[in-house]
Amino acid sequence: MKLSVFGTGYVGLVTGASLANLGHDVLCVDVDEEKIRMLKEGVVPFFEPGLLELVQINFQRRRLSFTSDVKEGVAFAEVIFNCVGTPQQKDGSADLSFVFSVATMVAQFSQDHKILVNKSTVPPGTAQKCAILINEYLKKRFSGKISYDDENIFVVDVVSNPEFLKQGSAVYDFNNPDKIVIGGSALDAIDVVKKIYLGLVPDSLFVETNLETAEMIKYANNAFLATKISYVNEIANICDLIGADIKIVTKAMGMDIRIGQHFLNAGIGYGGSCFPKDVLALHSAAGKNGYNAVILREVDAFNERQKGIFFPKIMEALRRVNGDTVTLWGLSFKPKTSDIRGATSLVLLDLLLKEKIKVKVYDPEAMGEIRKVYGERVLYAHSLQESVASSNVIVLVTEWDEFRNVDFASLGSQMRSKIIFDGRNIYDSKDLHREGFVYFGVGRR
Repeated sequence: MKLSVFGTGYVGLVTGASLANLGHDVLCVDVDEEKIRMLKEGVVPFFEPGLLELVQINFQRRRLSFTSDVKEGVAFAEVIFNCVGTPQQKDGSADLSFVFSVATMVAQFSQDHKILVNKSTVPPGTAQKCAILINEYLKKRFSGKISYDDENIFVVDVVSNPEFLKQGSAVYDFNNPDKIVIGGSALDAIDVVKKIYLGLVPDSLFVETNLETAEMIKYANNAFLATKISYVNEIANICDLIGADIKIVTKAMGMDIRIGQHFLNAGIGYGGSCFPKDVLALHSAAGKNGYNAVILREVDAFNERQKGIFFPKIMEALRRVNGDTVTLWGLSFKPKTSDIRGATSLVLLDLLLKEKIKVKVYDPEAMGEIRKVYGERVLYAHSLQESVASSNVIVLVTEWDEFRNVDFASLGSQMRSKIIFDGRNIYDSKDLHREGFVYFGVGRR
């Protein structure tokens, strides 16, 4: 099947490359000509495990191509995937201008029947607005003479097919989904979209519903996971005050099949482009419908506070040893990505730099992204050893695998004082104490 994918960010490029790998002919479209040039040269402009290889092999097989010509993108395929960004606005709502722009392009350039598939995360009601916008545009194109009873007049069906990809494992997630949600009012269009995924999952994993429900499923999914993270972080903060150990608390909680073990890892807040944005967008959508979703607002507010929870403890530790240098391990918002949007590292960097603290940073993939923001205001290390030399404090921010099995005896000998803040609770405090480190975890001793 011939498919077009509008948008070549994380969602669009993973979707396009993965669909091409399923045997479809895919044309990825983006108005950013520089990005398209890079992709044609086999360069992926961000890090995502397995994606570069997937792009290159399907490009070589001529199943994946790229263009900045939106008219070509619309003409190429019967099914067009809308994977453009929905950035957060100042009021917390999602900016849908790019989504509506693609819908307008489809209405403007279509010469036959099309199916527009909204894969971007959008508030409930967005697909209906796209359908209305398209229909109004088509009426103008045909001078008000459009009639859907006339077989010579084409239509554009709108379908909602939200993505459930996690950065760092997006390629795997696309090819091993726990569900595929398809919402729409035209059964023929739903069937066509189902055929695109033929063989990827059994029929039992398809969830077919209306547009609004499909859109709501994505928000409900992400908002629940964000709430679960903030809840366990709240419990961890209480553990910190009363002397309980959050690792044992969550182990016991996870044994309850009603709760489960996933997303019970306490830490210093979540980041990224999805959870923060989606929680606030759902809160905003609820508000526009006359409902104050207090829990959602507090989930976001709590998470922002959690990102800075180590800061006063770090400053106190520096004062005790008369120190002035802090090392941050991990800068991306999560492991296996170069994305720093919403990252806890940004909050800590801003707080520490404001206090004139020397900050040394190290991350396997995100150093270039941090340099774009902070320039030479921080010190960039190229190894664990270099990152801790003459430092007073290590703060583990992002739990890359490289940070899990560390020779602290060797590293500690290079430090001016041996203090570590474990922002993801990946270390055994007893091991660190044996090496002479003062250890701080989240809800742990």
